[in-house]
Amino acid sequence: MATEDIIGAIIKEDIVDKTLVWLKKISEVPGVSGFEHRVKDLLLEKINNHVTVSYDKLGSIIFEKEGQQPGPKIMLASHMDEIGFMVKNISKEGFIKFVTLGGWWEQVMLGQKVTLLSTKGDIPGVIGSKPPHVLTPEDRKKVVQKREMYIDVGASSEEEAKVNFGIRPGDAIVPYSEFTVMANEKLLMAKAWDNRIGCAIMAEVMDQLALEKHSNTVYGVGTVQEEVGLRGATTSAGAVNPDLSFAIDTCIAGDTPGISEDQASSKLGKGVAICIYDASMIPHIKLRDFVIEIANENQIPYQLQFTEGGGTDAGRIHVHAKGVPSLVLSIPTRYIHSHHSIIHRDDYQSAIELLMAILKKLDATTYNKLVN
Repeated sequence: MATEDIIGAIIKEDIVDKTLVWLKKISEVPGVSGFEHRVKDLLLEKINNHVTVSYDKLGSIIFEKEGQQPGPKIMLASHMDEIGFMVKNISKEGFIKFVTLGGWWEQVMLGQKVTLLSTKGDIPGVIGSKPPHVLTPEDRKKVVQKREMYIDVGASSEEEAKVNFGIRPGDAIVPYSEFTVMANEKLLMAKAWDNRIGCAIMAEVMDQLALEKHSNTVYGVGTVQEEVGLRGATTSAGAVNPDLSFAIDTCIAGDTPGISEDQASSKLGKGVAICIYDASMIPHIKLRDFVIEIANENQIPYQLQFTEGGGTDAGRIHVHAKGVPSLVLSIPTRYIHSHHSIIHRDDYQSAIELLMAILKKLDATTYNKLVN
């Protein structure tokens, strides 16, 4: 979609689609692991003054909303960071060598646009690639390794890159992709759905709680550095000390060519995905069944999902202190860990509906039944 088409999808008959405005903002803001401050600022802007705000010492942000009655402390964890890169060094010719932040597959990297966050502002660049004209038949079959790649920011020398552009080793480099409403307007393409869609859901739930009665204390947490080792989950769990937790994240959509249902069972548009297993956690079974029962009672679309490789913040939170019953709620997403990924808007809505239904029902009595 062209820019004017995106604006047309957001504004119809002079009515602004606030959800699309919010999703565009939260997906496009740069925030690779360790550099999540701009995402944090957006969450502060979105979540109004009905919450108490605090932080852990790694940079995770914690929004606390007390209920009308004492009850369990419930943590909603959504990591703010996206995968990206960091400047390693600058060649004499002005090209940028980099290290990866998070899991990247080489075949989705070459020729892609990036934004380098320098001391003098945001600098556009591209991951360089050789034209096929100069490649031998054998070279065309080879995968270019990450260590061989570089970024071209238009600098003619190392000095120009450093002095004029303000680039230095340690600067963040962010994938570039514009938020796009697809021809099927329920499908939304952007960078960083992993895990800005989780942040968007958490923020919307915290906003809606201001208008609802609930017998618990809810902590909406934007965690840092999930993509490089679930680090903010560890420190923020120590700050919150929750009784229960829900990690809100993405999962692999298994509805594209080349991915079998045995590899990934969830599909776009079929509802929020309730994780039955991942490599970092087996969910608390009573909590899992409680959530499924709520979804059925409220006729909220959901699907059961597994992830045999990888994990989420819940992998660290559930083993905090004496243990925290935890569950992962995910949004099926195509092409995660690349510059462009796709979600379905209905899945976003079903996740919000399910979390709101859970929080309205989770009081002290229900919590005690779950853990005893």
